[in-house]
Amino acid sequence: MRIRIIDAFTDRPFAGNPAGVCLLDADAWPDETWMRQVAAELNLSETAFAHPLAGGPDWALRWFTPTTEVNLCGHATLATAHALGAGTHRFDTRSGILTARVADDGLITLDFPAAPPVAATAPAGFVEAFGVTPQEIHRADQLGDLLAVLPDEAALRALRPDMRALAALRPATGLRGFIATAPGTTHDFVSRFFAPASGIPEDPVTGSAHTVLAPYWSNRLGRTDLVGLQVSARTGVVQTALRGNRVNLTGRAVTVLDGTLTAA
Repeated sequence: MRIRIIDAFTDRPFAGNPAGVCLLDADAWPDETWMRQVAAELNLSETAFAHPLAGGPDWALRWFTPTTEVNLCGHATLATAHALGAGTHRFDTRSGILTARVADDGLITLDFPAAPPVAATAPAGFVEAFGVTPQEIHRADQLGDLLAVLPDEAALRALRPDMRALAALRPATGLRGFIATAPGTTHDFVSRFFAPASGIPEDPVTGSAHTVLAPYWSNRLGRTDLVGLQVSARTGVVQTALRGNRVNLTGRAVTVLDGTLTAA
Protein backbone atom coordinates (compact mmCIF):
# COMPACT_ATOMS: atom_id res chain seq x y z
CA MET A 1 0.00 0.00 0.00
CA ARG A 2 1.28 3.45 -0.91
CA ILE A 3 1.93 5.82 2.00
CA ARG A 4 3.26 9.36 1.99
CA ILE A 5 4.61 11.85 4.48
CA ILE A 6 3.72 15.37 3.42
CA ASP A 7 4.82 18.60 5.10
CA ALA A 8 1.80 20.92 5.26
CA PHE A 9 1.55 24.71 5.51
CA THR A 10 5.03 25.18 4.11
CA ASP A 11 6.71 25.57 0.72
CA ARG A 12 9.92 23.78 1.74
CA PRO A 13 10.70 20.30 3.09
CA PHE A 14 11.34 19.67 6.78
CA ALA A 15 9.19 22.61 7.86
CA GLY A 16 5.47 23.01 8.48
CA ASN A 17 3.59 20.05 9.93
CA PRO A 18 4.27 16.52 8.64
CA ALA A 19 1.24 14.30 8.09
CA GLY A 20 0.95 10.70 7.03
CA VAL A 21 -1.42 10.15 4.09
CA CYS A 22 -2.93 6.79 3.08
CA LEU A 23 -5.23 6.90 0.05
CA LEU A 24 -7.08 3.59 0.20
CA ASP A 25 -8.26 1.71 -2.89
CA ALA A 26 -11.26 0.02 -1.28
CA ASP A 27 -14.62 1.77 -0.88
CA ALA A 28 -14.88 0.96 2.86
CA TRP A 29 -12.76 1.45 5.94
CA PRO A 30 -10.15 -1.13 6.90
CA ASP A 31 -9.95 -2.41 10.46
CA GLU A 32 -9.74 0.55 12.85
CA THR A 33 -7.09 -1.16 14.96
CA TRP A 34 -4.87 -1.33 11.88
CA MET A 35 -5.32 2.40 11.19
CA ARG A 36 -4.43 3.19 14.79
CA GLN A 37 -1.34 1.00 14.54
CA VAL A 38 -0.21 2.73 11.36
CA ALA A 39 -0.67 6.15 12.99
CA ALA A 40 1.30 5.01 16.04
CA GLU A 41 4.04 3.58 13.80
CA LEU A 42 4.44 6.85 11.89
CA ASN A 43 4.27 8.76 15.21
CA LEU A 44 3.30 12.03 13.51
CA SER A 45 0.81 14.45 14.98
CA GLU A 46 -1.80 13.08 12.54
CA THR A 47 -2.12 10.43 9.88
CA ALA A 48 -4.98 10.74 7.38
CA PHE A 49 -6.83 7.81 5.85
CA ALA A 50 -9.17 8.36 2.91
CA HIS A 51 -11.20 6.05 0.70
CA PRO A 52 -13.23 6.95 -2.42
CA LEU A 53 -16.99 7.31 -2.30
CA ALA A 54 -19.52 6.59 -5.00
CA GLY A 55 -21.71 9.68 -5.45
CA GLY A 56 -21.89 12.63 -3.02
CA PRO A 57 -18.53 13.74 -1.60
CA ASP A 58 -15.45 12.40 -3.35
CA TRP A 59 -13.70 10.84 -0.32
CA ALA A 60 -14.35 9.68 3.21
CA LEU A 61 -11.61 11.01 5.48
CA ARG A 62 -10.45 10.20 9.02
CA TRP A 63 -7.52 11.42 11.12
CA PHE A 64 -5.56 9.67 13.87
CA THR A 65 -2.91 10.94 16.26
CA PRO A 66 -0.48 8.35 17.67
CA THR A 67 -3.02 7.73 20.46
CA THR A 68 -6.53 8.75 19.37
CA GLU A 69 -8.90 9.62 16.51
CA VAL A 70 -9.71 13.33 16.18
CA ASN A 71 -12.75 15.20 14.93
CA LEU A 72 -10.94 17.78 12.80
CA CYS A 73 -7.43 18.17 11.42
CA GLY A 74 -6.41 20.95 9.05
CA HIS A 75 -2.86 20.07 8.13
CA ALA A 76 -3.59 16.40 7.36
CA THR A 77 -6.56 17.47 5.18
CA LEU A 78 -4.30 19.88 3.33
CA ALA A 79 -1.73 17.09 2.94
CA THR A 80 -4.40 14.72 1.59
CA ALA A 81 -5.52 17.33 -0.95
CA HIS A 82 -1.89 17.79 -2.00
CA ALA A 83 -1.62 14.04 -2.60
CA LEU A 84 -4.77 14.12 -4.76
CA GLY A 85 -3.48 16.95 -6.98
CA ALA A 86 -5.09 19.90 -8.75
CA GLY A 87 -8.86 20.25 -8.60
CA THR A 88 -11.65 20.47 -6.04
CA HIS A 89 -11.92 17.63 -3.53
CA ARG A 90 -14.79 17.08 -1.09
CA PHE A 91 -14.32 15.04 2.08
CA ASP A 92 -16.95 13.41 4.27
CA THR A 93 -15.61 13.69 7.85
CA ARG A 94 -16.62 13.76 11.51
CA SER A 95 -16.87 17.56 11.09
CA GLY A 96 -19.17 17.40 8.09
CA ILE A 97 -18.32 18.01 4.45
CA LEU A 98 -14.95 19.74 4.01
CA THR A 99 -13.74 21.10 0.68
CA ALA A 100 -10.19 21.56 -0.58
CA ARG A 101 -9.34 23.47 -3.75
CA VAL A 102 -5.89 22.75 -5.18
CA ALA A 103 -4.72 25.31 -7.74
CA ASP A 104 -2.51 24.42 -10.68
CA ASP A 105 0.43 26.08 -8.91
CA GLY A 106 -0.10 23.89 -5.83
CA LEU A 107 -1.70 26.49 -3.54
CA ILE A 108 -4.38 24.76 -1.44
CA THR A 109 -7.44 26.38 0.15
CA LEU A 110 -9.51 24.50 2.73
CA ASP A 111 -13.13 25.44 3.51
CA PHE A 112 -13.73 24.66 7.21
CA PRO A 113 -16.42 25.59 9.76
CA ALA A 114 -15.44 28.57 11.92
CA ALA A 115 -15.15 28.02 15.67
CA PRO A 116 -15.57 31.47 17.25
CA PRO A 117 -14.21 31.48 20.81
CA VAL A 118 -16.17 32.82 23.78
CA ALA A 119 -14.66 34.70 26.72
CA ALA A 120 -14.13 32.40 29.70
CA THR A 121 -12.27 32.04 32.95
CA ALA A 122 -9.18 29.90 33.37
CA PRO A 123 -9.92 26.42 34.74
CA ALA A 124 -8.34 25.48 38.05
CA GLY A 125 -4.67 24.68 37.63
CA PHE A 126 -4.35 26.12 34.13
CA VAL A 127 -2.23 29.19 34.91
CA GLU A 128 0.21 27.08 36.93
CA ALA A 129 0.46 24.52 34.11
CA PHE A 130 0.70 27.19 31.41
CA GLY A 131 3.47 29.05 33.19
CA VAL A 132 2.15 32.61 32.69
CA THR A 133 -1.09 34.50 33.28
CA PRO A 134 -2.73 35.28 29.90
CA GLN A 135 -4.25 38.68 29.15
CA GLU A 136 -7.44 36.94 27.96
CA ILE A 137 -8.95 33.45 28.13
CA HIS A 138 -11.51 32.12 25.65
CA ARG A 139 -13.04 28.72 25.00
CA ALA A 140 -13.90 27.15 21.66
CA ASP A 141 -16.12 24.30 22.76
CA GLN A 142 -16.76 23.30 19.13
CA LEU A 143 -13.25 21.82 19.21
CA GLY A 144 -12.68 21.53 22.95
CA ASP A 145 -9.85 24.07 22.89
CA LEU A 146 -8.82 26.85 25.26
CA LEU A 147 -7.45 30.07 23.72
CA ALA A 148 -4.93 32.03 25.78
CA VAL A 149 -3.93 35.51 24.58
CA LEU A 150 -0.46 36.82 25.44
CA PRO A 151 0.80 40.42 25.13
CA ASP A 152 3.40 39.98 22.38
CA GLU A 153 5.34 37.56 20.21
CA ALA A 154 8.32 37.49 22.55
CA ALA A 155 6.15 36.25 25.41
CA LEU A 156 4.67 33.57 23.14
CA ARG A 157 8.06 32.32 21.99
CA ALA A 158 9.31 32.20 25.59
CA LEU A 159 6.35 30.08 26.74
CA ARG A 160 7.35 26.77 28.36
CA PRO A 161 4.22 24.98 29.62
CA ASP A 162 4.28 21.99 31.95
CA MET A 163 3.01 19.32 29.54
CA ARG A 164 2.25 16.78 32.23
CA ALA A 165 0.17 19.32 34.15
CA LEU A 166 -1.67 20.43 30.99
CA ALA A 167 -2.52 16.83 30.13
CA ALA A 168 -3.84 16.30 33.66
CA LEU A 169 -6.47 19.03 33.11
CA ARG A 170 -8.36 17.01 30.51
CA PRO A 171 -10.53 14.81 32.76
CA ALA A 172 -11.94 17.80 34.67
CA THR A 173 -12.22 20.24 31.75
CA GLY A 174 -12.79 18.08 28.67
CA LEU A 175 -10.25 20.22 26.82
CA ARG A 176 -8.59 18.77 23.72
CA GLY A 177 -5.85 21.35 23.45
CA PHE A 178 -4.50 24.78 24.31
CA ILE A 179 -3.97 27.56 21.78
CA ALA A 180 -1.57 30.33 22.73
CA THR A 181 -1.59 33.47 20.58
CA ALA A 182 -0.29 37.04 20.41
CA PRO A 183 0.03 39.91 17.92
CA GLY A 184 2.75 39.20 15.37
CA THR A 185 5.75 41.30 14.42
CA THR A 186 5.97 40.21 10.76
CA HIS A 187 2.53 38.53 10.50
CA ASP A 188 -0.94 39.55 11.66
CA PHE A 189 -0.80 37.11 14.55
CA VAL A 190 1.36 34.30 15.90
CA SER A 191 0.35 31.12 17.71
CA ARG A 192 1.40 27.85 19.30
CA PHE A 193 -0.69 24.75 20.06
CA PHE A 194 -0.36 22.15 22.80
CA ALA A 195 -2.35 18.90 23.10
CA PRO A 196 -0.36 16.60 25.40
CA ALA A 197 -3.44 14.58 26.44
CA SER A 198 -3.82 13.57 22.76
CA GLY A 199 -0.19 12.54 22.41
CA ILE A 200 0.91 15.86 20.88
CA PRO A 201 2.99 17.94 23.32
CA GLU A 202 3.39 20.77 20.78
CA ASP A 203 1.91 20.62 17.29
CA PRO A 204 4.09 22.21 14.58
CA VAL A 205 1.23 23.86 12.61
CA THR A 206 -2.44 23.40 13.53
CA GLY A 207 -5.09 24.05 10.88
CA SER A 208 -8.02 23.39 13.23
CA ALA A 209 -6.70 25.96 15.73
CA HIS A 210 -6.87 28.56 12.97
CA THR A 211 -10.64 28.07 12.77
CA VAL A 212 -10.58 29.59 16.27
CA LEU A 213 -7.80 32.11 15.64
CA ALA A 214 -9.33 33.51 12.44
CA PRO A 215 -12.60 34.74 14.02
CA TYR A 216 -10.78 35.98 17.12
CA TRP A 217 -8.18 38.03 15.25
CA SER A 218 -10.56 39.16 12.50
CA ASN A 219 -12.83 40.61 15.17
CA ARG A 220 -9.90 42.20 17.03
CA LEU A 221 -8.15 43.62 13.93
CA GLY A 222 -11.27 44.48 11.93
CA ARG A 223 -10.18 42.53 8.83
CA THR A 224 -11.41 39.26 7.38
CA ASP A 225 -8.23 38.24 5.55
CA LEU A 226 -5.16 37.63 7.70
CA VAL A 227 -1.86 35.75 7.75
CA GLY A 228 -0.81 33.78 10.80
CA LEU A 229 2.56 32.31 11.72
CA GLN A 230 2.73 29.29 14.02
CA VAL A 231 6.04 29.71 15.84
CA SER A 232 6.87 26.09 16.62
CA ALA A 233 10.40 24.85 15.98
CA ARG A 234 9.42 23.92 12.39
CA THR A 235 7.15 26.98 11.84
CA GLY A 236 4.38 27.29 9.30
CA VAL A 237 2.26 29.97 7.63
CA VAL A 238 -1.55 29.85 7.39
CA GLN A 239 -3.55 32.41 5.42
CA THR A 240 -7.03 32.80 6.92
CA ALA A 241 -10.16 34.31 5.37
CA LEU A 242 -13.31 34.55 7.49
CA ARG A 243 -16.40 34.00 5.34
CA GLY A 244 -19.48 34.15 7.56
CA ASN A 245 -19.58 30.95 9.59
CA ARG A 246 -16.79 29.40 7.50
CA VAL A 247 -13.03 29.90 7.38
CA ASN A 248 -10.77 29.48 4.38
CA LEU A 249 -7.31 28.21 5.34
CA THR A 250 -4.72 28.52 2.59
CA GLY A 251 -1.20 27.12 2.38
CA ARG A 252 1.19 24.92 0.51
CA ALA A 253 2.56 21.41 1.02
CA VAL A 254 5.63 19.38 0.06
CA THR A 255 5.92 15.58 -0.25
CA VAL A 256 9.05 14.39 1.58
CA LEU A 257 8.50 10.62 1.55
CA ASP A 258 6.59 8.41 -0.89
CA GLY A 259 6.83 4.71 -0.18
CA THR A 260 5.15 1.36 0.30
CA LEU A 261 3.56 0.13 3.51
CA THR A 262 4.29 -3.60 3.56
CA ALA A 263 2.21 -4.49 6.66
CA ALA A 264 -1.09 -3.67 4.94
